[in-house]
Amino acid sequence: MKNRTVLLTGGLGSLGRAQARAFVGAGARLLLLDRASADETRPVIAEIDRAGPGSVDYVEQNLTDLEASRAAVGALAQAFGGIDVLINNAALIVNRPFEAFSLTEYEEQMRVNVGAAFALAQAVAPAMKAKGAGSIVNFCSVTLSGAWDGYVPYVASKGAMLGLTKGLARELGPFGIRVNAVSPGAVVSEAEARVFGDRADAYAAWVLERQCLKQRIEPEDIASAVLFLAGDGARMVSGHVLEVDAGW
Repeated sequence: MKNRTVLLTGGLGSLGRAQARAFVGAGARLLLLDRASADETRPVIAEIDRAGPGSVDYVEQNLTDLEASRAAVGALAQAFGGIDVLINNAALIVNRPFEAFSLTEYEEQMRVNVGAAFALAQAVAPAMKAKGAGSIVNFCSVTLSGAWDGYVPYVASKGAMLGLTKGLARELGPFGIRVNAVSPGAVVSEAEARVFGDRADAYAAWVLERQCLKQRIEPEDIASAVLFLAGDGARMVSGHVLEVDAGW
């Protein structure tokens, strides 16, 4: 990833930080985009920066505003001579029966989880086309297997992300741009701890019972897959969904 500019959304959560460390460690010029203020992120950015030899810059942007997000990333692409790799990692996830979601909450998850990926792909595509190269990595989810209750808006958004990945791969392929997705399984993360709370042990047992591999997936496992799809080792891989789910 040396001398390549990588834009990573949702970079402050467990999965995002692991990906950020992996790309900076591989020599990338990383632009980490999230909605927290720059002051709040300083300790995290310092931690990621120590993964060197690459560099990291923080970009504050709320992805619920699609027009503003597309404009901001378009400006970044111009300032940095193009974005070589776009990683659409950001997502909202809420656990609750589907009748209890308001339409506004449903729309917000669809906007952040898949609408932003569409908008940012539009922002980075012109420079990628001009270079004749680029890589976009999206995020699907093991929840598409239908094994989870209470995540209807999230699962719907990930189904849309699968379609977006396939469609973009076909449309951008003639310009040398690869579009793939990673589909994580049940990853040990802050989001998992927040959702399951005092049910965490029972949930972990349920997960291990269903996985072929009897170890929990860590954020670094997902980061390795993203780094592979973004890099030259996957130069002939496009329109693919790489499942990192321990054999669900």
